[in-house]
Amino acid sequence: MRARSRERIMQAAVELIGRRGFNQVTLADIAERAGVARGLVSYYFPGKRFLLQTAMHRHMHTTLAAALRPLGDPASPAHTDDPDAWLATAIDAVTGLAVDEPTLMRTHLSLILAPLDGVFVQDEEQQELGRLLQEVLRRRGSTDPAAEHAVLRSALMGACIGMLLPGAESPAALIRADLFARYGLDPDLGPRHGGTGLTPP
Repeated sequence: MRARSRERIMQAAVELIGRRGFNQVTLADIAERAGVARGLVSYYFPGKRFLLQTAMHRHMHTTLAAALRPLGDPASPAHTDDPDAWLATAIDAVTGLAVDEPTLMRTHLSLILAPLDGVFVQDEEQQELGRLLQEVLRRRGSTDPAAEHAVLRSALMGACIGMLLPGAESPAALIRADLFARYGLDPDLGPRHGGTGLTPP
């Protein structure tokens, strides 16, 4: 029950802040959306900034897990053992959030770059995202997935910043092409190939 309440709170934060923006949403709004008492939000999360960072880490890892799941399912038409397809899918899943949910991702990145008390939130949700990315890198034969994950994570966040930098946004297709070239990936791999942006026409 407690785990479900915590998940509902994080989901409510993602939904409301993605729609209204960070400053237009209160913890009371999030509690109401989640269907829990206001005090329960504060019990689990010491403030809105911490809540959003944790909620975004969860949103990112659940999005990534959902994108990768068909690749590992023998019954799925998308099933494949091709490690490049797994990495391409991971890149598209994470950077796709910048295209599909720009307000949410821009807010998340701003909090990462200006963390509360100068500390980046490294919670269990963030660690799960790292675990998934490291598993993708292991499939490609990485001998040090932890170190390579740090580089990949930086590349993905840098890509999202490039797409969302106010007044100087880089085209998503250009950034995707650069990331794929960096890792030697066929641009036709991944769920978001084709067209002029990330999403297929």
